[in-house]
Amino acid sequence: MGRHTVTGLISATGNQFEDWSSVYNVFSKKRIDIPTIMNVIQSNILKETKDSQHIIAHMDDTIIKKTGKRIPGTAWRRDPLGPPFHTNFIWGQRFIQISMALPRNGKIGQSRAIPVDFHHCPTVAKPKKKATDEEINQYKEQKKIFKLSKQGSERIRLFRDNLDNNGGQEKQLIMSVDGSYSNKEVLKNLPQKVTLIGRIRKDTKLFKLPNNQPNTGRKRVYGEQIPTPEQIRQSNDYKWQEVQAWAAGKTHKFNVKIVNNIRWKSAGKNHILKLVVIRPLGYRLTKKSKMLYRQPAYLICTDTQLDIQTLLQAYLWRWEIEVNFREEKSMLGAGQAQVRNPNSSETFPAFIVAAYGMLHIASHRVYQKANSMTIPRPKWYKKDPKKRITTGDLLNNLRAQLYAKGLGISFNDFVNKEFNTRSLQNSKNTFVNAMFYLRN
Repeated sequence: MGRHTVTGLISATGNQFEDWSSVYNVFSKKRIDIPTIMNVIQSNILKETKDSQHIIAHMDDTIIKKTGKRIPGTAWRRDPLGPPFHTNFIWGQRFIQISMALPRNGKIGQSRAIPVDFHHCPTVAKPKKKATDEEINQYKEQKKIFKLSKQGSERIRLFRDNLDNNGGQEKQLIMSVDGSYSNKEVLKNLPQKVTLIGRIRKDTKLFKLPNNQPNTGRKRVYGEQIPTPEQIRQSNDYKWQEVQAWAAGKTHKFNVKIVNNIRWKSAGKNHILKLVVIRPLGYRLTKKSKMLYRQPAYLICTDTQLDIQTLLQAYLWRWEIEVNFREEKSMLGAGQAQVRNPNSSETFPAFIVAAYGMLHIASHRVYQKANSMTIPRPKWYKKDPKKRITTGDLLNNLRAQLYAKGLGISFNDFVNKEFNTRSLQNSKNTFVNAMFYLRN
């Protein structure tokens, strides 16, 4: 409970009166093999999704706020939560995460994103004014290597290799990304058996395939330019199609426009793309309020044969990686540890993310069973058996089971007694209730 630091971890395991240096050495000397743990999570997700035709994953980067200016890998970065009318900057570390989708109800329905890769991506320190030419040239080369899009391209390649080693070599990987990875660095270096779904600007210049090739000289790669995605959305020459997909807690009917067999100069000549324009989805804050609309979306896909329902649902599931970031930082405290060792500052947040992934894999298996024992939810929660268990509930159940074991209380007896007495005004287990239902 409280801040999730290394000393907090030591106290939670009851070792606060013993030598603490060994715990710090676990992270400072990299005695935890994070890639191996992530591979275990990945192989377990492949087992759970063995009947799926595709492997769906999401990639994005996140910033972990820090205050110490001497923490390795920290720098001033743009705050993604800042207002659109003003650019804010925060001091922090940058990580790239890849999460695999674990669908709950098949092709259309709810999905949980499970992290399988968490990579530290610091920026290269700029040399001082008195730096030599050799140091400046080295800085320029290092800057190219540690560029965010370059790191993202490398993580996709390594992820595809790990899938092949874990038994997923026959399945196509569908990777959904945002606009920061829909660029030439990622698209031109895309591995085999990887389909990229990315967001593009509304004024992107796209081209048809060339019709007539010259008899002599170099062959044409791009044909005539087509209207921009925003112009296609507003044009009556392209018809809307209706597609069902799950988003925001229920199944919606989306209207989309599809333009096949196009090319984009950022993707190069090796990719023939599919453009998908998604009409803004209407919603009401209350039953009597006026209709509001979300922003339109413009997507490209490197597989022109991929059916539109799978494409749209795979991209809509990408929101789950944003949920991952929030829960990893707020509930599990990734980045709260006060460490300055270069290895510790990189390893400890990844260790928290790995624990988060293993928690959700375990819950997916346990709570599929009808006889699984969970703490009854408070009365103010809606009784919806189809609603998935939240991360807060998972942590609460885990703590309650550990507390019950430590106090010599039967967890199953406590749950059964709570079900029997939850309609009464006064519970007989006031102290135990206060401890079992305690939230951060």
